[in-house]
Amino acid sequence: MMKPFETVAWSSGANIYEVNIRQYTSEGTFNAFATHLPRLRDMGVDILWLMPVTPISREGRLGKLGSYYACSSYVEINPEFGTLSDFKALIKQAHELGFKLIIDWVANHTGFDHEWTRVNRDWYVLDANGHFTEKYGWKDVIDLDYSNNNMREAMINAMQYWINECDIDGFRCDMAHLVPLDFWHEARLRCEQHKHLFWLAECEVPDYHQVFDVSYAWQWMHITERYMNKQAALVDILHVLDQYSHYLPGARKLFFTANHDENSWNGTEYEKYGAAARAFAVFTCTWPGLPLIYSGQEMPNKKRLLFFEKDEIEWVQQPLLHSFYQSLLLARRNNKALHSGSKFIKLETGADEEVLAFLQVRDEHKVLTLINLSSISRIKCTIENEALTGNYVNIFSGITHDIRNTASFELQGWEYVVLESRK
Repeated sequence: MMKPFETVAWSSGANIYEVNIRQYTSEGTFNAFATHLPRLRDMGVDILWLMPVTPISREGRLGKLGSYYACSSYVEINPEFGTLSDFKALIKQAHELGFKLIIDWVANHTGFDHEWTRVNRDWYVLDANGHFTEKYGWKDVIDLDYSNNNMREAMINAMQYWINECDIDGFRCDMAHLVPLDFWHEARLRCEQHKHLFWLAECEVPDYHQVFDVSYAWQWMHITERYMNKQAALVDILHVLDQYSHYLPGARKLFFTANHDENSWNGTEYEKYGAAARAFAVFTCTWPGLPLIYSGQEMPNKKRLLFFEKDEIEWVQQPLLHSFYQSLLLARRNNKALHSGSKFIKLETGADEEVLAFLQVRDEHKVLTLINLSSISRIKCTIENEALTGNYVNIFSGITHDIRNTASFELQGWEYVVLESRK
């Protein structure tokens, strides 16, 4: 089946930055976060994804502050973060700086004291005794019943509210695969009568690309973790990537080394990848798809942020990895070889058990990436392809390279090289 929806043009070559408002500043407000917008735009961020901005249920709350993902209303603002006016001002400022802004949408469940529970119990899944229930083991939420058309209508109306009232640019849909695909299809049709939006699914079900533009690359992240634990080889990572390449035409994956779930529950990228953290970050920004950067990764943040409590990111004046991400994100934005629809060429290196090398070409634009995914130093590799020919510059060092059909490199442990063509 062909993907029936057209993806917004501005997402090609873009990146996503996940914003944890609670932990971003000591104030934990929209207004305090807004002071970081110029820095993030300078770093090259395109799309801001805000974790849920809705109020959090008090009944069944975990920890002092509770989970963003246990909401008590779909059409109110979490007062911890500020007011609706503050949120609108943040979006306006973000738009003026050139960002797009998407919000987290939690459609599968609500908190125990959501306003719907008081007047629409039949909108929820109830057990044999008529009690609210939940089937995935989460203690602070209750499941909605998607066989109820009135609930579906109210859900879509709530999504439309944020488009019309606040001018958001899209949705990141939490646990999208737990909600029937036909609901998402109807929601997108109805929402896009108001504005052409960007749709990101937290799921890895290929059929969901009938609606969604981008889905999570969970399998990639899990196989790379196994690779770092010496439980998988580079060929296993490539096998997962090959599976992704057979998705519906136009489908794209979201690659990441951290996000709110990973950081809080499974560890930072430094716990998972150690010395390879930057090498895998380079992969996420250069392989076809979209990269995600989580709040504080540019610091780099090396602590697990508490999920249900206040645990702010400890910012420094000049984040250490600002220029690292800036080099990658601006290359993505400016070099059309890293945009959708480019020709992708996997290159053999003579060291294919350790080194990943690939070339992307679109018209006269080219990007060549080599990543040593091992701790072995002084690995010599040679690549050969007639499409390589051109003048390149290293996006990190500025060193120029004049490459014909063949090029040789010597890579240190976990070293990466990203060269982009220059006329």
